[in-house]
Amino acid sequence: MAQLEFPSSLTEIGESCFSECSSLSQIAIPSSVSSIGIWAFNECTSLSQISIPSSVASISESAFTKCSSLAEIEIPDSVINIDKFAFSECSSLKRISFSSSLKSIGESAFSQCTALETVEIPLSVKSISASGFAGCSSLNEVSIPSSLTNIGSGAFPRKTQIVKRD
Repeated sequence: MAQLEFPSSLTEIGESCFSECSSLSQIAIPSSVSSIGIWAFNECTSLSQISIPSSVASISESAFTKCSSLAEIEIPDSVINIDKFAFSECSSLKRISFSSSLKSIGESAFSQCTALETVEIPLSVKSISASGFAGCSSLNEVSIPSSLTNIGSGAFPRKTQIVKRD
């Protein structure tokens, strides 16, 4: 079990910085970090715990793709955008706690998260891009705000029950 400890002076986790670190199991990103680069933790297959600080405003493209041991994620209120493929193929991801400030969910951001069963999209979300939750074969129900203005094609599996709420 490997855990990373970052210095409190760190402000950015760069592109592909820890990509394919298969023994990395836990990360606690310090509150000094405002940016997580694309592919930063791509294919960290043992990564089961992530703590994202409230200093991060956006989760970059493919930042946590194929983190197959990740079972839950809490998106802090500071995050307003989740970029494309950010958590795609996280096959053990069962629970997502979304930011109440989240505005958009990118293309295929949670695609192929096959353990995901229910999702509640916050009232703040205005856009879910194409294939946002495509291939989430266990996804039975999605609760979306009636104010959601853009849902891309194939955003949810066909069998998923969509429940609108105010």
